[in-house]
Amino acid sequence: MQQHLADKNIALDLVRVTEAAALSAARFIGRGDKDSVDAAAVEAMRIAFQGIHIRGTVIIGQGQKGNVPMLYSGEGVGFGDGPEMDVAVDPVDGTTSVAFGRSNGLSAAGICSKGAMFNPKRSLHCQKIAVGKEAADVIDIDAPIKDNLIKIAKAKGKGVNEVNVFILDKPRHAKLAQDARIAGARVLLHSDGDIAGALMAVDPMSDIDLMVGLGGTTEAIITACAIKGSGGQMLTRLAPLGDKETAEVTEDGLDTQRIMTIDDLIATDQCYFAVTGVTAGEVLEGVRYKGEFAVTSSITTRGRTGTRRYIQAWHDRKKLSKMSSLEI
Repeated sequence: MQQHLADKNIALDLVRVTEAAALSAARFIGRGDKDSVDAAAVEAMRIAFQGIHIRGTVIIGQGQKGNVPMLYSGEGVGFGDGPEMDVAVDPVDGTTSVAFGRSNGLSAAGICSKGAMFNPKRSLHCQKIAVGKEAADVIDIDAPIKDNLIKIAKAKGKGVNEVNVFILDKPRHAKLAQDARIAGARVLLHSDGDIAGALMAVDPMSDIDLMVGLGGTTEAIITACAIKGSGGQMLTRLAPLGDKETAEVTEDGLDTQRIMTIDDLIATDQCYFAVTGVTAGEVLEGVRYKGEFAVTSSITTRGRTGTRRYIQAWHDRKKLSKMSSLEI
């Protein structure tokens, strides 16, 4: 019974961590300063983790990606009591989006039982394909996009011309996007937002049917915490970009041929995910200011139950700043 109560508290407390990061990052929306967005979110998230009763170890952090000396791989987080947990964080997914006032900037974190999270070490990029419950058993990361679209459409009881595909608007995806259009699908390009794309692909309320392409490994593993328990699926395979990352992945002994499922990335249903919007997007509202209040919109999920909670919070800016020593 006590363990079940602890699980519920962890699931809800994690939202406070992403709220803190989003509130701090939101001060820099539209200012064109990516570094300030990142630094503010990292500091706030690290402080907020101190209030969660876990003995956490950062498996996937900000240090190796953003050269920030906080939330680095191996750092201990949490109050220092409670269950031992693996931690993956992305204080801001879409720092460019936040810095330039674009959509789908998010703060996200995922945690799971110790030893159950795949450690990508220095791998920064992976191929990924994500779908919801209806098409979870039909996707193939090696198949042509046309074949996947036909199978997804059939599984969802619609025509290929009704399938909406989320693809990051990057030069490396030009042929992928064109092939999807030729197959008849609707291609919706986004400048940033790996996590947002995968969340939409598995959300039955979303119009997105498929997220596909090459994106961040960090984002894939955090998103796996969210998808776990939903019935959806995401297939991934490490795909290093450039000689440096290729050499590091090889040195780390990682298998770039292995296709990983959600269960390979997060090998337990004792996992939790939280995400808070920084800038407005299809998944969540961004941080809004209403007089003395800052309003946040968040989602939290719990792998064991598959429960997804949508949370709107009104934060008294003056009181919260005084309590947390953070400027919001």
